[in-house]
Amino acid sequence: MVDQLIRKIKEMDNATVVGLDPRLNFVPEYIKESSYEKYGKTLKGAADAFYNFNKEIIDNVYDLIPAVKPQVAMYEQFGVDGLKAYIDTIDYAKEKGLIVIGDIKRSDIASTALAYSNGHIGRVEVEEEAFEVYKEDFITLNPYLGYDSIEPYIGNCNEYDKGLFVLVKTSNPNSGEIQDLIVEGEKIYERVGKLVAGWGEKSMGELGYSRVGAVVGATYPKQSTELRKIMPKTFFLVPGYGAQGATAEDLAGCFNKDGLGAIVNSSRGIIAAYTKEVYRKKFKDEEFGKAAREAVISMRDDLNRVR
Repeated sequence: MVDQLIRKIKEMDNATVVGLDPRLNFVPEYIKESSYEKYGKTLKGAADAFYNFNKEIIDNVYDLIPAVKPQVAMYEQFGVDGLKAYIDTIDYAKEKGLIVIGDIKRSDIASTALAYSNGHIGRVEVEEEAFEVYKEDFITLNPYLGYDSIEPYIGNCNEYDKGLFVLVKTSNPNSGEIQDLIVEGEKIYERVGKLVAGWGEKSMGELGYSRVGAVVGATYPKQSTELRKIMPKTFFLVPGYGAQGATAEDLAGCFNKDGLGAIVNSSRGIIAAYTKEVYRKKFKDEEFGKAAREAVISMRDDLNRVR
């Protein structure tokens, strides 16, 4: 799967992943009104609006990007209907040829971790039948519980050719409260980076990178450059660009000399681009997909200056 991601990035000449993290205030009124007319102002109505919103975004950007990244919490909060919108969004993205990174950030051990793994990147067995449920290509994981919380996923990665992105240095302002602590002469994020690189040796792709990747925030350019040196064979999922304040120059160190090694996320900077003044001058609310497309092109060109 990591090889497929690399090939898609090369094909598109674009290291952008679009975060499909819908909120009701991002969804144009005409879409919400249509869904509410069918299902009322209910959880099902909101979930239907999210799915229709996502479809329009995907239709306008699928030929420009290698992947999308839906954040499951945005859907889970709406219950069963929200989870259906999450699954339907993944199915639709894959129909359009996109790689899907499920941003689920799970962390648990033993049978619980295996259950998460089976549901998201493996198979769930019902008697003699096996079912693929969420169908993500990659998922994000929290390694706080150690290798016990990662090992149950690696088997499914290898068996079904899936991928992982493990949190190493995150983009949020207070990540350093734990991740920057010094233990036995090195920072925790450095230790975690070395662990992730070691775990990844058990699941290498053919193009020089592991199926076990890392989440490394663009908001900490010095740390991401250090981690690139520590983890040369690890693919980075990079949040923090745009709305969180990081620039293309900040994330230049995430890439290897071949211009590969990282895929950069933007969520509201793309899916809510139509709400920004620069795009409102050009596009109506009904053209929010076109605004998203223009935002993707702008981000692609910005990233390619430093890749």
